Formats: sequence, structure tokens, C-alpha cells
Amino acid sequence: MRLQALSLAIVGADYPNKGKMPGRRFEIALCAPGDPLELRPEPENPADEHAIAVYSERGVQIGYVSSQRAVRIAQLIRQGHSPIAIFQEVAPYGAVARVSFDGEAPTLPETDRTRDLDSFDDFDQSPRWDDADDWPA
Repeated sequence: MRLQALSLAIVGADYPNKGKMPGRRFEIALCAPGDPLELRPEPENPADEHAIAVYSERGVQIGYVSSQRAVRIAQLIRQGHSPIAIFQEVAPYGAVARVSFDGEAPTLPETDRTRDLDSFDDFDQSPRWDDADDWPA
């Protein structure tokens, strides 16, 4: 069974990291789309046995997979599926990660910011208002 790539909410950005590690929001600000992330299940977490911590490529925690998705992701990991995660974007609650499984590299989804407007079939190709030659002089 091929698992589809997912975009996952990474929450908890406002909580401090342990020790002298940089703050989570600061670390999120350093991440660029496509940067590798690491998902670390925390089955001994007293708040949630399904908790999955998310770390940047610098080894700094940026948050947790949202509890709504963590149960399923933890289950997939226990079943032997290997997640590969990349940073997708900053979000008001923290960040979004793109995750695929079993050796398939995740790719960033197309967004309004990355979509080429000329690729739309219904894109208005009419001339701009200032291109008109028929304006009165």
C-alpha cells in the first residue's frame, strides 16, 4: 500500500525548549521550505503517549505534530513505515511539515505563491489598460 504525502500542522511553537536551545519560533524562522525535518515519537511523553516531536536540521525542536494527526502518524511508524519530512511553511500556530513515507521524497505542494499564473487555462490574457493604442490623445 502506497501512502500519500501529507501536510502536517506543527504546533507548540510558543513553548520554550529545554536547556539553552533557541526558542521554537526563532528556529522556525530559520527554516526554509524544503529543509529536512526529523520526526521523533515520544511514547513516554506524560502529556500524550502518541506525541511526535519535530526537529529542524540543526537538531532544535520546533514543536509537535498536532494531536489530531499524531495518533495516525505514530501508528504508521510503529507499523514500520519510515517518515521523511521537510519544512513546508510558517503558520500562525507554528509551522507546516510535508511528510511522505517509505523512502519516497516529499515534495512541496503548489501554492498561490508558487503557482505560475500563465499556467491557468482561464488566465486573462487581455492587454493591460496602458497597452491600448486606441486611447484618445
